[in-house]
Order: sequence, then structure tokens, then C-alpha cells
Amino acid sequence: MECAWLRVPLDHRHPEGQKIKIALNRIKGTATRGRDHLGPLLINPGGPGASGLELAKYIARTLPAGVIGRYDVIGFDPRGVGQSVPALSCVDPKRYFKAPRPDAVARNAAEEAVLVGRARAYAQACGSRWAWMLPYMSTEHVARDIDVIRAALGEQKISYFGYSYGTYLGAVYASLFPGHVRRLVLDSVVDPAGDWYSSNIAQDYAFERRHRDFLAWVARHNAVYRLGDDPEAVRVAYYAMRDRLRAHPAGKVIGPSELDDIFTVGGYNNTVWPELAAAFSAYVRQGDGGKLVEAQRKHAQNGPKEENGYAVYLSVQCRDSTWSRDWNSWRADMIRVNRAAPFMTWPNAWYNAPCAFWSVPGGTPPRITASPKLPPVLMLQSRRDAATPYEGALRMRRLFPNARMVVEPGGNHGVSLGGNACVDRHLAAYLRDGTLPASHVRPVAGPDASCPANAAPRPADKAAA
Repeated sequence: MECAWLRVPLDHRHPEGQKIKIALNRIKGTATRGRDHLGPLLINPGGPGASGLELAKYIARTLPAGVIGRYDVIGFDPRGVGQSVPALSCVDPKRYFKAPRPDAVARNAAEEAVLVGRARAYAQACGSRWAWMLPYMSTEHVARDIDVIRAALGEQKISYFGYSYGTYLGAVYASLFPGHVRRLVLDSVVDPAGDWYSSNIAQDYAFERRHRDFLAWVARHNAVYRLGDDPEAVRVAYYAMRDRLRAHPAGKVIGPSELDDIFTVGGYNNTVWPELAAAFSAYVRQGDGGKLVEAQRKHAQNGPKEENGYAVYLSVQCRDSTWSRDWNSWRADMIRVNRAAPFMTWPNAWYNAPCAFWSVPGGTPPRITASPKLPPVLMLQSRRDAATPYEGALRMRRLFPNARMVVEPGGNHGVSLGGNACVDRHLAAYLRDGTLPASHVRPVAGPDASCPANAAPRPADKAAA
């Protein structure tokens, strides 16, 4: 693996002006510089705010050798992220994330005022520290950074493989530079509209559906977890646990907001369900919060890396599109959505609330279009994905008539290279020689091919006594 930094313009409208540095790594392919060598494959894991350096290494060792050997895998930390310079940080993470945090579900005006104050203070801290950089923290600027990477590599075309928000970034790049794309893989596809406020509300409903999938799974395995054989009974037990943690945080660190963090992980991937269910059962049946503490340390820890990711997440989303500056408008929307989707609505609202007070106004999202120069695109999606709901993926599919979308019926976020052999065969065939599944959809309205979901997770042999 090789590592480097690349200087890119802070403002791409003024390429000779101030520069910042993007961190890169490269794992070279084994193919020679001939027909077998397909050039760079850039990797992005999403966020916005996630580092691509580790993911590049994972992909280089996970794809079949006959596929990955044809590429030089390029990971990068987008502007502001990780090892890029500067890396954004707005507050002291030890103080800001000190547990237990205030409950995201305020019970009165005073509690809501505390949460509004946290959101405003975070926005003000970012604006004070990074006033010179925040105007240029947009998806379009990151997409233009990618093209500087391409040029620095001396390549006319690159391939791109993005997960989650990385699919939106890839679609923006493909819209701006269609002639520079060789292959484009979009896994767990973001709604192309770029209206992040609306996307977050769509997430609220999708996470509610996925959380109820988890509760139903726990009920099916009542012989192990003994929380009720009816999903509604399990749901009541879950919210009773949340209420109890408000008054008595487990291990003095797991309050309701930390519980939200832990169980949100289960909305992304069901392989953690047995671990989460065991912690849930131990607390409810034995009053033992130790497994909740362990789960938080393992899956939902907040530290400097997470605060950097949060700062970049907000910097990009608050800048990309417009946000209401009227908190009363937010409150009215969240009260309405929370009636149907209580699991995620308020935690998600407060996570994004600094955008209501951001020092830089939001812009107009770039228009995503399919140029005739753009090669066929591979899209991968799970139907019950909570983070990137299926309906948004369908909208992206309609924008790219030459795309093919492979769908599996599960709900895990990040479909490929996670154990689904059918999905991985489609990915490998496309990366190897551009082979796509045939489309049987006329007009373009849905998936072109389907794969079975991975088997549901098996419960732990033992839970609470």
C-alpha cells in the first residue's frame, strides 16, 4: 500500500487560490499496463464524513483476485475528513459526547431548550473555527476533488465504487464528468434529490420499519430472550427499558440517547441482532446493564474520530441544500412524524438540528443527469434498507436509464461484500468486464434483477435466565 497527500483547490472556482490536502492510499493491481489493467477504482464509504482509507484495504482483499487485480484501488479521505488537512473538529468530543447525554425525546419546554442550545452551540463552534472553509464543504466540491485525483493519477477515466452517501457523491461526479467514468457502482443508494431534510424524514419511517423487524425477530425467539412472543409486547418492553434508563442510566453512562445509538446499529445490519437482543433481555429480566455498556463501547462509541465525522457530515449536508431556520417548523414536522415513527424521529432531528443554525446558508443541490457519455451503471440495494430507503433508490434508477439495479429483499445497509454470494457475483462480473443483468423492466420503474437475502441471524444459545 502506498500513501500520499494531494493538494486540491479550496474553491474550485478559483483553482490557483488557497489549497487544502486530501489523504490518499493506493493498493496496486497485479495486471500489467495493457488491456487487462482497468486503471484506478476509487472507493467511498459514505457519511458524509467517513474515511475511505480502511475501506480501500478491505475491498482490495475481499474482491476476487481476478477482478481486483485489474485495478489500482484508491482510498481517500474527503476534504475535512480523517488524515486530510485540515481535519474538521468543532468541539471537545469528551465534553460534547459525555454520557449520559440529554434525552433526545424532550418531555417539556425546558428540556427542549437544552437540546436546541446544544444544536445552536455546535453550529456556532463550527462557524467560529471554520468560517474560511465551510462555504466550500459541499458534495460538488468533493466531486471536483475526485477529478483532481483522477488527473493527478494521469488517467483519462476512473472507476468508482460508493456506498450510502458515497452513491450520491458518485452520481454527482458522473453528472459533472461523465466522460471520465469507466465503471460506476452504487451500493445502498441515496435519493438523488439532495434535499437532506426530506431524506432524514424518509429515514425516520424506514428505521421505524426496520426496528419493528428487529422486535418481531426477538418475539419469534421468545424461548431464548423471554421478552414476549408478540412484537407489540416486545415493543412495550423496549420503551419501558428506555424510560427506566432515563432515571437510572446503566453503568451511569447508558441513558436513553445512548440506547438510541446502540439500537440504531441494528437498523443498519441484522448480524448484531442477537447481541442487541441479549443486552435487551439481560437488562429487562435481570436489571443487568453490563451488556448494554459493552454494546455501546463496541458499536456506538463517540470520540475524536466520530466528532470529526459529525463535523464533516453537518458541514456538507447543511451546505448542500436549504434548511428551515424556523425551529417551530422543525418541531411541527417532528411531532407529526414521531406519531408513526418514534424510534428515530427525535434522535435524527437533533443529530441534524445544527443545520437550523448553521453559519453558512445552504445551496442548491447539483442536478443529477445521465449523459450519453456515461457507461452503464450497477446499482445494488436492499428493499428494507433503513438508512437509504428503497424508494429513493428507485428514483435514482429512473435518472440513469442505462443502469441496472440488483435488489435483495433484506434490510442490511451495504449489500455487497457482506456475505451475499449472489450480489457479489453481479459486482464481480460488472467490475471484471462490464457485464450487467438484463433489464426486464419497461418502462424503467423497478429492479432489474433480484438476489435472495442472507439467512436471518440465529439467536444466541442463552440470554437472560
